[in-house]
Amino acid sequence: MNNKANIFFYDFPIGIVGIAEQDGYICRVFFGKDNIPSTYTELETPTLQKAATQLHEYFGGTRKEFNLPLSHGGTPFQQSVWKALQNIPYGKTKSYLDISLEISNPKAYRAVGMANNRNPLAIFIPCHRVTNHNGNLCGYAGGIDTKKFLLNLEGVKPKGEK
Repeated sequence: MNNKANIFFYDFPIGIVGIAEQDGYICRVFFGKDNIPSTYTELETPTLQKAATQLHEYFGGTRKEFNLPLSHGGTPFQQSVWKALQNIPYGKTKSYLDISLEISNPKAYRAVGMANNRNPLAIFIPCHRVTNHNGNLCGYAGGIDTKKFLLNLEGVKPKGEK
């Protein structure tokens, strides 16, 4: 991949979301317009339009899975976690422990949490569907309110919610 990456900002029910692509692959999601690397060029591309369309469909309740070319880098461990996250069905949650068991590394649940935290493709790789072992919500790049919104959109009532 070259170093040129494009980003474009879209307005969704959770606020402004920046979607970035490089070489035709979605490579990053940003919540808001802060802390965007200066290496990004603000330019809407067909790949970014497709990603935005699919996100609009998701927020409109007509899309449950994304069909986009994704590029996320990461270590082999992070990649295994992110792959497991993509297997969590719409409207379901799993715990960090569930994911660690799924990737055959049962003692790595804390490391799973760190990999979840470093997911560069929030929503497209649904890290919002991960809770702690007792079902409580934990951190999210877009904030806990955004995580609650996404889970509620999918029909999941987080523990303690009515």
